[in-house]
Amino acid sequence: MFKALESFLEKTIFASRWILAPFYLGLIGGLLMLLYKFGEGFMHSLHELATISEQEMVMDVLALIDMSLAANLTLIVIFAGWENFVSKLNIDDHEDRPEWMGHVDFSKLKLKLLASIVAISAIQLLRAFMQVGEYTSEHLAWMVGIHMTFVVSGLILALMDKISDSTGHGKGGH
Repeated sequence: MFKALESFLEKTIFASRWILAPFYLGLIGGLLMLLYKFGEGFMHSLHELATISEQEMVMDVLALIDMSLAANLTLIVIFAGWENFVSKLNIDDHEDRPEWMGHVDFSKLKLKLLASIVAISAIQLLRAFMQVGEYTSEHLAWMVGIHMTFVVSGLILALMDKISDSTGHGKGGH
């Protein structure tokens, strides 16, 4: 009887991974929202192109890059999260399959996420520096501090993973 209960619980726990499916579908919806805002921003910039300054154009392009990085980050989370926690994607023979798919464990996913967050933060910081007159010194200092927190966190996380991998304790993901 105990063995049957244990087997039932194990199967239930394993099947519970499918609870994550709506999260990934929601992230696909998030991609669509980013696409909408990207298109809206692009069309606005295109419409204003003849009348805006070079600095304003650069700011608009940085905003588009920011949204693109956020979309890339979302896609990485969808692909790697699905493959690591729900089910393998059966697209091995597809010519457009990214090389990293199937090779990004949870540890690498964390590093990719943090690297994307650092890049997004850097773009936000660059945008703020380009509009330095619109921010107080205190606000800029906070932005730099937050960005450096992301950078240092990424370096520490990478170092921890390197140490864990070198001692053999990091095999199989985290």
